[in-house]
Amino acid sequence: MKRIIIICFFVLGIGVSAFSQQAATTPAKPNVQGMRIEFITRHLKLTAEEAPFWSLFYEYSDELTKARNEQPDDVIATEEKVLEVRKKYRIEFKKILQSDDRVMKVFTIDREFNKILREELDKRSQQKKN
Repeated sequence: MKRIIIICFFVLGIGVSAFSQQAATTPAKPNVQGMRIEFITRHLKLTAEEAPFWSLFYEYSDELTKARNEQPDDVIATEEKVLEVRKKYRIEFKKILQSDDRVMKVFTIDREFNKILREELDKRSQQKKN
């Protein structure tokens, strides 16, 4: 019961901080990072003890972005770098998540979130054209 309360406060805190960061003069924009956190937390069923996962996940995301931007013209080299990053963080994620299944789920859930995000952006760009 105590875990559920802690998780509720954690998710509520993320929501409040997401809304408080928007400037009063700009129209409301979706907080992609907040949506990613909520999506991954829900699908992985993260507990309060697994909170260090997020700092590691942000490092992973930064390294992944860096790997993709190093040699944008060389697809094979880029994919090799991405694979190296995923292998490295698979070991690190397992230290926190304790299960190979949950670690593999991190990669598939992140890919799924990015796919949903791309589809939504495509849909919005199509609506703007019409």
